Amino acid sequence: YNLIAMENADFAKIFYEVAELAELKGENVFKVRAYQNAARNIEGLSEGLEEVYKSGGIKALTEIPGIGKSIAEHIEEILKNGTFGKYEELKKEFPKGFTKMIEVPGIGPKTAMALFKKLKIDSIEKLEKAIKAGALEKLPGMGKKKEENILKGIELKKRSIGRFLLPDARARAESIINVLLKVKGIEKIVPAGSLRRWQETIGDIDLLIISKDTEHVMQAFTSMREVDRILAKGPTKSSVILKNGMQADVRVVDAKSFGAALAYFTGNKQHNIHMRELAIKKGLKLSEYGLFKGDKYICGKTEEELYKYLGLDYIPPELRQGTDEIELAQKGKLPHSIELEDIKGDLQMHSQWSDGNNTIEEMASYGRKLGYQYIAITDHSQAVRIAGGMNVKETLKQIKEIDKLNSRLKGIRVLKGIEVDILGDGKLDLPDSVLKEMDVVVAAVHSRFKMPKDEMTGRIMKAFENKYVNLLAHPTGRVIGKRDPYEVDMEKIIKAAADTGTFLEINAYPERLDLNDVHARMAMENGVMLSIDTDSHFDEQLENMKYGVAVARRAHLEKKDIINTFPLPQLLKKLYHKR
Repeated sequence: YNLIAMENADFAKIFYEVAELAELKGENVFKVRAYQNAARNIEGLSEGLEEVYKSGGIKALTEIPGIGKSIAEHIEEILKNGTFGKYEELKKEFPKGFTKMIEVPGIGPKTAMALFKKLKIDSIEKLEKAIKAGALEKLPGMGKKKEENILKGIELKKRSIGRFLLPDARARAESIINVLLKVKGIEKIVPAGSLRRWQETIGDIDLLIISKDTEHVMQAFTSMREVDRILAKGPTKSSVILKNGMQADVRVVDAKSFGAALAYFTGNKQHNIHMRELAIKKGLKLSEYGLFKGDKYICGKTEEELYKYLGLDYIPPELRQGTDEIELAQKGKLPHSIELEDIKGDLQMHSQWSDGNNTIEEMASYGRKLGYQYIAITDHSQAVRIAGGMNVKETLKQIKEIDKLNSRLKGIRVLKGIEVDILGDGKLDLPDSVLKEMDVVVAAVHSRFKMPKDEMTGRIMKAFENKYVNLLAHPTGRVIGKRDPYEVDMEKIIKAAADTGTFLEINAYPERLDLNDVHARMAMENGVMLSIDTDSHFDEQLENMKYGVAVARRAHLEKKDIINTFPLPQLLKKLYHKR
């Protein structure tokens, strides 16, 4: 196959853009939704579209939820040409910089079109200048607040330039490793840097290699089809820019220095400073080449021996954040970090009853395949109309459906749940008479994100007072690179959660990862238990659990801190304890 190297994120971006342009052009609403669904489903796939296509062509692509024959043909065209006809036709109908403008949070396609028609604004630069000159205020539907929000959106866009979501970076790293593993003489390849620490966004990919044949390694790396341009090519280090704009660096190191190099290129700046200071206090010198006393090499072949010689317990990569991990490692008090295998189930996901793509039974089957004891179906409540939220009648009907399903399901239990909206005044979107029928009530904010901090905080705290509310979903509402967290006092939220026995969620959806590690640790230290959930909208997204577990590990969380590590009987006791 002579296919163009593309990751799932690239395909998703194209289809989201097509959906926006098609909507603006006034095309059939079902077509627009088809593109949006395809984009969403592609984003959450665990396997690359390129691999799917190679395994069975268009037919294999149509087996992916939300991908019909027409979308599959578009994917085939993108793989062969980097784009597809319909996309190029749509782009021609709009100003040149238009698609970049609609990527700015706060600017929808309609606003972008109005700005072009009225003020000939066709780029982010022109937009920023126009706002600063006060040119937008005169336009209908604009005003000071809208301008401020657009400027914030531009800032958010600038901040996220050069940053990539963790799954996208992992997929790129894996494809590079697969290329390099074909080179003879490579003994070991390990990703380092923020990728190995499982940070929520990644700047570049660092790979460390042990090999006797450095020339072949560098040749294979710099000539990969993913490479857009070569920044540097040397005997032991090469750097390239990939076609998606991400930088990737490869270093070949000696076997006796591999552990030291891996430690050096994994820890963040602060962690490495603390490590070097610790070595100096012991009369030693630590570098990427090893640990030395004067000129004498002491160790450095493995990370374990390095940490041990410095009087430390081994510090897992996710903990190397430059906070208190070295002090804890000296005292033997590092957490017994939660592992993916500890997870017994998933307490937030959606089915075809709201905006999910699979049936409840299909979600349960996938959960069983992952070895789960239980899953909770938490479709949206009625306020979220855009996501097909369920009214009271539909919710009660779904409860009966789940009871029926559980009577014949083997090996997994489906918990009755709902993602109920917290309305602007803190009331819930469904009456208690419905909520009491649920095993799991997940409360969430999906509207009025711009409320003042004290009002938003009060709104959420009021929801905690409801005895049926178990869990606060994606507590700060952020969408990485697209929407900043809403203004909320997390200290007060955490205290209220502790006082009311409400749990907080670590949402494992890669664009959310909300709570972040700082707030998750703060919750744990204040006695609040958490739940790690995927917020899946189709079955394969249940695989995203690992990203939530990574947040929990960075937050020093252990198995005992997470409610969905408990077997079903104990979990149900925890879920019913407020009632």
